[in-house]
Amino acid sequence: MAFSLNDLNYEKDSKERMPWEHYTQEYAAADPKEIASRLAIPYDEETKTLTLTFLGTEYQITWPDFTVTHTPDEKGFYPLEDMIYARILTIRFLLNGVKSESSGKFKTYREMPWGEVYLRQFDGRCIKRLAFSYGNRLGDFQAIMEHIKAVPVKHGDIAYEVEIFPEYKVQMILWEGDEEFPPSSQILFSDNFPVSFQAEDMAVMGDVIIGSLKAFLKCVQA
Repeated sequence: MAFSLNDLNYEKDSKERMPWEHYTQEYAAADPKEIASRLAIPYDEETKTLTLTFLGTEYQITWPDFTVTHTPDEKGFYPLEDMIYARILTIRFLLNGVKSESSGKFKTYREMPWGEVYLRQFDGRCIKRLAFSYGNRLGDFQAIMEHIKAVPVKHGDIAYEVEIFPEYKVQMILWEGDEEFPPSSQILFSDNFPVSFQAEDMAVMGDVIIGSLKAFLKCVQA
């Protein structure tokens, strides 16, 4: 069951609490062994803990209460512990996702099923936001990407590939602005995304990634 992009605009606590309570109820009713098998991730039956990697950090997620902790690393910021959108995205992945390998090809958001429907929101919240935030700060962008151990790729003026969940990868591309042209950007998704994610999920994912970059930059500068 997809959730609307309107859920991003939490004006009141009830708007945030209701979807989260809905997903945690579904999660509590799920079979953790089935989740682990479907996603090919570890499950410790003794501690009732699933292990899932998100943005390069290994997290331990308990069942049935979805308590999240991380394996110590040097990143300094942990979205699954701090961002409600990241938690909702992750719990939906645990409930509905499957292990899937990409063919190695990447696609734009527009090329994804129903991408045209949400393209305007995705363009504003993610693509333009990435360009506005880092199009004239390529050094900061590079520092963040190196900090989270993203993989450089040969696109634009600078580009990196990050693995969101195992085998699900995103490429972020920047073209630097100058006196004549404003900066621009693009976000590409590995072609296996439609197996586990709907267009709404991918828009939220872009929002989570861009939102996390600012926090990671603070860790770099600390």
